[in-house]
Amino acid sequence: MTMVANRLWPLVRGYWFDALILAGMGVWLGDTVFSLHHRDGPQGPLWFDVLAVLAFTTPLLARRRFPLAALLAAAGAIAVASFIDDGVVKHPFVSFLFGLTICLLFGMRPARLQSAAGLAFTIGVAALVEVNGPKPRIGDFIFDVVAFSVAWIIGSAVGGKFREADEARRRAARAEREREERARHAVADERARIARELHDVVGHSVSVMTVQATAVRRTLEPDQDKEREALLVVEQTGREALAEMRRVVGVLRRPEEAPALAPQPSLEHLDQLVAKAREAGLPVDLRIEGEPVQLAAGLDLTAYRLVQEGLTNALKHARAQQAEVLVRYSDGRVELTVTDDGRGAGDGDSGGHGLVGMRERVSVYGGDLEAGPRPEGGYRLRATLPIE
Repeated sequence: MTMVANRLWPLVRGYWFDALILAGMGVWLGDTVFSLHHRDGPQGPLWFDVLAVLAFTTPLLARRRFPLAALLAAAGAIAVASFIDDGVVKHPFVSFLFGLTICLLFGMRPARLQSAAGLAFTIGVAALVEVNGPKPRIGDFIFDVVAFSVAWIIGSAVGGKFREADEARRRAARAEREREERARHAVADERARIARELHDVVGHSVSVMTVQATAVRRTLEPDQDKEREALLVVEQTGREALAEMRRVVGVLRRPEEAPALAPQPSLEHLDQLVAKAREAGLPVDLRIEGEPVQLAAGLDLTAYRLVQEGLTNALKHARAQQAEVLVRYSDGRVELTVTDDGRGAGDGDSGGHGLVGMRERVSVYGGDLEAGPRPEGGYRLRATLPIE
């Protein structure tokens, strides 16, 4: 039952006005047929009266595709029919409602000149219908003018609200697209940043391996040809790998950046990072629990960047007065937690990376990331990374 209702509701919401038009058409046709040759009713012929009613009403069903032409066609058909059979256009209730409907729709037109001209045209049709009637009455015409003007004003107000709602939806959709685009750019930037840093980490390691192989080769005895040949292969392969890495990853490095000449930071440098945060005006408490273990270079760098990002967010975005950094080693994992007492969201999006970038870093090593406000106030960033 709920599924049927969910399917029918969009149809009802989109076509309820068309249903009212069809209902009015049916009432008008029925009254035309049953009131034929009545003293105040249509005077025939029947086929003309039926076609006239259809010409009055059916154009309104095409108002979405032809918004201006449909209204002009309906009002024009009423004007033309009044010359042949004024009784068919002077139904005491339905024809008046259709006149109000036409004025309402004219009022909803976004072009003010077209809208006002439509109202004037409809009032002119009302005057023509009154003149072509058997007993023209100035009072009836004045009533029509007032009623049609009120309907036009209501339509203008409703149309303005609809346009504001449509514009709000367009702005929301545009903002959502821009947010997704920024998120994609943040992911791409962070991946490029990770690639650059890993290049420096791996490049440093391969350089050390190559230098060590060269040093060992030079200490060999003259008769150790096989060992010398193997070490030469290691040296040559290492140099080729470094050159290829520079060519491939070089395109990811920004023009203002240069390859790192010093090892990348790690958790061993947390004291310096905390000291910088304190110098910037943020009191930070650093705690390390468990037995520290040596992490792989890339994982160590990722752990350091997470703490760095958390402190940056606490200092710049959350307006924190106090922060705490906890590093816990346990069960083959390292857990990093940065908490603060700030009031901001602390997502760091304004920096271009934020949570999107941190999630990218954590996902590279199969870790988990949690970030959000704390129940007792402030913000918490927690990441768990597998050591192996």
